Amino acid sequence: MTEEVLAGGLANAGAVVRRGDVVDRPAPAPAAALHAHFRALRERGFDGAPTPLGRSADGSREQLSYVPGDVPLPPFPAWSMTDEALRSVGRLLRRLHDAAPDVPQDADWSREFADPEGGPVLCHNDVCPENVVFRAGRAAALIDFDMAAPGRPVWDVAITARYWAPMLDPASAAARRFPPDLDPAHRLKVLADAYDLSPADRAALPALVEQATQGARAFVARRLAEHAPAFTKAHEARGGWPSWDRLQTWLAERRGEFEAALRR
Repeated sequence: MTEEVLAGGLANAGAVVRRGDVVDRPAPAPAAALHAHFRALRERGFDGAPTPLGRSADGSREQLSYVPGDVPLPPFPAWSMTDEALRSVGRLLRRLHDAAPDVPQDADWSREFADPEGGPVLCHNDVCPENVVFRAGRAAALIDFDMAAPGRPVWDVAITARYWAPMLDPASAAARRFPPDLDPAHRLKVLADAYDLSPADRAALPALVEQATQGARAFVARRLAEHAPAFTKAHEARGGWPSWDRLQTWLAERRGEFEAALRR
């Protein structure tokens, strides 16, 4: 059977292979718990995640169903950055959280992007454009749950907003190859509305975006300390630590604007 190497993220670049309707990829530490979670989601009517098919004998790789559709990659196409596409991402995330079963807190979940307060729902924690499968211009499924961990739903919304508004200063957004005409405050509200975020969570969201950004910076620092080539290259291409300083200043300075947009 013909093998197709799929475009994975920085961590799994070149290691994700499709064989027909099966995707063979490196297995995350909590693969057994994740596979059980996927099966429970399907039983609860959520069809927006891969179906687990098995693992290798040594547990180092997992086999999942191939999820057909379109995945936006940088430079992100115009169709993927419309308000309607963003609304569909918010609705899909809400469906994921609403269908989530009880989460075993003792599984070996990733701590990389996890909610520092923990929580009752298994958050995806990495809903970037490259991890959303679209069909007919609307978000239909999520892939790559490697960063999943228990948390509060609003934490997952904050991380999703970072990627999709995007909650980036103009220079950082350009470096990540987003279209130049996106309005972060407007799109933050579009996402919150589509998710039907509560007033209390809307009030907390801008500060949580800042907190999640600090967590992402710490994640990059850990990868650089490990001399991970892909992360080193991306870090330098995006401007290094000065770009993170600029971003954190920009978020803090515009917090009031974001809070006002979410109240409207």
